[in-house]
Amino acid sequence: MKCDFVKRGTYGIVPWRFPISAEPDVTDRSTRLPTEAEIAAISAEHLIVTPLKPADLLFVFGTRVDVAERVREAVRLWREGYFRWSIVSGGITPGSERPECDIIADAMIAHGVPAKMILREDRAMNTGENVIFSLPILDAALGLANIRSVICLGNTWTARRYPMTLQRHWPDVEKMLVMVDSFATPRALWHTDPEFRRRMLSEWDKIEPYKAKGFIAEWPVG
Repeated sequence: MKCDFVKRGTYGIVPWRFPISAEPDVTDRSTRLPTEAEIAAISAEHLIVTPLKPADLLFVFGTRVDVAERVREAVRLWREGYFRWSIVSGGITPGSERPECDIIADAMIAHGVPAKMILREDRAMNTGENVIFSLPILDAALGLANIRSVICLGNTWTARRYPMTLQRHWPDVEKMLVMVDSFATPRALWHTDPEFRRRMLSEWDKIEPYKAKGFIAEWPVG
């Protein structure tokens, strides 16, 4: 089962250390009906829309759901010239024999993204490890000093937690956020779809505990 916290450390631009028993105490309240104030806060603070411009790197966070949507958006960004390099991160999850990174990267290549432009990280089992295990790969292949801007690509409901995790370990790089999902419900009406709402509330509830534990850092800054 995937979880979105890290209990061990390997690498980071910012030194980091987590206690062994670092699992955040996040009470599952995802089936609640949010108030109007909470809906407004989530829409404004979690579903952040960043201006998009060409970046040095597309960071594709692995997934077991909405893979086609993830691939389609990565291919679109490539065709429109929004990144020079990409790293796809994600290990083998229950029910699969292949790492998430291979499934996604191979599909990107099949749709025209040059294989030589895609790096792969095949061990990560959560968002924190996506970042931590990818940094040494990026440093060895490209040199982190040569990467000044990153587009984070991931699930709509996880939203800003992708760049917040990147901010924790790689604060100096400029971060942009692109989100995808397969819900027929428009993103602005996430609270009207029971499953979309459940996923969104589950991820929203992680933000403050994860910040308190040092798994993520505030983003956007200022």
